[in-house]
Amino acid sequence: MAAAKMSVAELERFLRVEFPQTFGGDDVTIESADGETCLLRQRYSERMLRPGGTISGPTLMGLADCAMYVVLLSAIGPVGLAVTTNLNINFLRKGAPGQDVLAAAKLLKLGKRLAVGEVNLLSGTAPDPIAHVTATYSIPNA
Repeated sequence: MAAAKMSVAELERFLRVEFPQTFGGDDVTIESADGETCLLRQRYSERMLRPGGTISGPTLMGLADCAMYVVLLSAIGPVGLAVTTNLNINFLRKGAPGQDVLAAAKLLKLGKRLAVGEVNLLSGTAPDPIAHVTATYSIPNA
């Protein structure tokens, strides 16, 4: 396993400053990050729901993108200008209202300029993912 370049505490401090629109409050928390994987939790809020009472696509896409950013930063350190170049999401089943959403991210390939990963999104304690994401991030020159 690769050694993490940033601890959860370091990631939280960095993201509160660099990405306050998502990490400025306590809606999204980092439960773990080790340089290869991470687990994020988005606390349930009625703002997450779409008509029909399921978790909205934008909520899931945003959380997945944040999880990819966190796992990448845990692997490469505080590179604020790493950006998403591709994100593909497959919605598999409804997310249950009233449940937190968990994002389990894993780096699949970490190169000098690109990183590829996947994220499984889970609703509460249900074992089956509600969505599966693959994403690519561009890493700027050092």
